[in-house]
Amino acid sequence: MSGIGTEECVSAPVDWLISHATPNRDMPITDGDEVTIEYTGRLPDRSLFDTSDRELAEESGLAEEHPDREFAPLTIAIGNSDVITGLQEALRGMEEGESTNVEIPPEKGYGEHKESRVAEYDRESFEEMIGDRELEMGFEVEVKETGLPGRVTEISEGAVTVDFNHELAGEPLEFEIEVVDVN
Repeated sequence: MSGIGTEECVSAPVDWLISHATPNRDMPITDGDEVTIEYTGRLPDRSLFDTSDRELAEESGLAEEHPDREFAPLTIAIGNSDVITGLQEALRGMEEGESTNVEIPPEKGYGEHKESRVAEYDRESFEEMIGDRELEMGFEVEVKETGLPGRVTEISEGAVTVDFNHELAGEPLEFEIEVVDVN
């Protein structure tokens, strides 16, 4: 009877086996993991502000508001500042295939709305600065030195008010999350 004896087997070094092993997907997410999620973000009034679901983005008008945006699963590195703190905290401990709903307070989202980040400008000077573009509510600006984005929130006869807070600052956020991959 012929067969292969143990002396004829080729064996790999143990350290190779360990470093090339398929990760155990049943392990909870921790710092350093690369996590891909499907998600939907809403405000407490249930209005949609972000999603990875293209169909939902189209139904809600979000895709029309952001035509250059790709609505697809999001991959983030846990422990980096890729996304808001509250979302990272919610993901820690979850596992691939798991879903949850989470409420995130403003301080763990985009921060509290700060009046110190709202500035008023002389309207005439502001209009000279923007040139031929039409001044209107929601007009977006960016500070040249810092790249800080802002939005026009008020226009009066003599002044223009620009809010440099994130548009979701001060808002509690609600997320539906599904972990689709963990590396």
